[in-house]
Amino acid sequence: MKPPPIWLMRQAGRYLPEYKALRAKAGSFWSMCMNPELAAEITLQPIRRFGFDGAVVFSDIFVLTAALGVPVEYEEGFGPRVGRVVSEKELVHDDALWARTVSPVYETLARVRSELPTGTGLIGFAGAPWTLAGYLAQGHSTDDQRAAKLWGYRDPAGFDALLDQLADAVAEHLIGQLRAGADVVQIFESWASGLTADSFARWVIAPNKKIVARVRTEYPKAKVIGFPRAATLEGYVRYVQETGVDAVSVDTSAPISWAVQAFGKRAVVQGNLDPIALIAGGDALRQAVDRILEATKDIPFIFNLGHGILPETPIAHVEELVARVRRPR
Repeated sequence: MKPPPIWLMRQAGRYLPEYKALRAKAGSFWSMCMNPELAAEITLQPIRRFGFDGAVVFSDIFVLTAALGVPVEYEEGFGPRVGRVVSEKELVHDDALWARTVSPVYETLARVRSELPTGTGLIGFAGAPWTLAGYLAQGHSTDDQRAAKLWGYRDPAGFDALLDQLADAVAEHLIGQLRAGADVVQIFESWASGLTADSFARWVIAPNKKIVARVRTEYPKAKVIGFPRAATLEGYVRYVQETGVDAVSVDTSAPISWAVQAFGKRAVVQGNLDPIALIAGGDALRQAVDRILEATKDIPFIFNLGHGILPETPIAHVEELVARVRRPR
């Protein structure tokens, strides 16, 4: 039986010693994202070390907000801070600013494309509108997305206009990445949990559907992965049915056997190893990997994590993961 392809979310970065060495020289995360030479090197580091089947471009979801005139900065030990937005009219639509901000991502993709081994896919990505709106409304990360929800409830027309602008920007950014050489693009809806069914439909499904449709007007055969992380099971089903994504990435809490039954004949399933199990290693890792492989053996499947790889992940455990996924069965 042929093993499934494998790549890991956030595989390029903070758990790799070669990345840490480069980060120490570069000075900041954002400067690395904006430097195509460095970003291409970081993208290729896990491919050289582990031979993953896909290289995910080293970039950041806030490239888009910066391209729309919203400043972003990274605080050690805290994470990203973005300029707080209280009106959809605050987004800036300036062609020169857009090109200046997103072009390093496309140059990075082109550089990586030229150096990738034959048979290794190139993956681009963007944050989804609801997730980006959550940061814009709050100014930083928050578990409950309170500011964005309040905006959506109090000013539904204005919030819809914000999501609509963000959807246009996400679609254009994904198209730009496909044009630069990406084989696949993934939409990260990192904060899809905790929404009512109606809010999920309006704030998550509708903008993502618009993005997929817009991408397909330029690239009808484009492969798009959707990741509505921590959505309800019903939400996952509606997302796949209504957005038109080719593949769905499921988080750790979604039972893989359920995902096989729900999507096995409709979309490629991607996921969903617990990143903590990868840190733990040993029997916990081996058993978790085997359960996923057994459950997905009869469907189109991409082995991945249920969320991004964590900084303290041992290199040896990643090596063991790749070897176990690819072992003869």
